Amino acid sequence: MDCSVRGVRGAINVAKNDSKLIIEETKKLLLEIVKANNLKTEDICSIFFTMTPDLNAVFPASAARELGWTLVPMLCAVEIDVAQSLPRCIRVLMHVNTPLRQKEIKHVYLKEAQKLRDDL
Repeated sequence: MDCSVRGVRGAINVAKNDSKLIIEETKKLLLEIVKANNLKTEDICSIFFTMTPDLNAVFPASAARELGWTLVPMLCAVEIDVAQSLPRCIRVLMHVNTPLRQKEIKHVYLKEAQKLRDDL
C-alpha cells in the first residue's frame, strides 16, 4: 500500500486561559483527528500547534506528550493577532503518513472553531 505525507488541520477553542483546560481540549482535538483519519501514533510525522495570543498558560504540545506521543516532533507558536478572529483558539497542523488521498483527509474543527471552516 502506497503512503504519502499529508497535512491534517484542526482547531478547537477553550473557555479560558487555563493550563488544565488547554491540555484537556487539545487532547480531545488530537484524538478526534487520529480517529477520523484512522491513524496510529507511528503515522504522525510532526505536529505544528498555534494558539491565539490570549492563550499562554501551557504549551499545547504537552497534551500530546501526555498521550504518550514522545517520539513525535512538535512545535508551538503564537497565531497572528487578527482583529475579530476567534478568541482562545488552538490550531493544529499534523503531518502524517497515510494511504488516504488528499481529498479523503478529514480535517477536524470542534466547538466554535467549526466557524473557521464551515466549508467542511
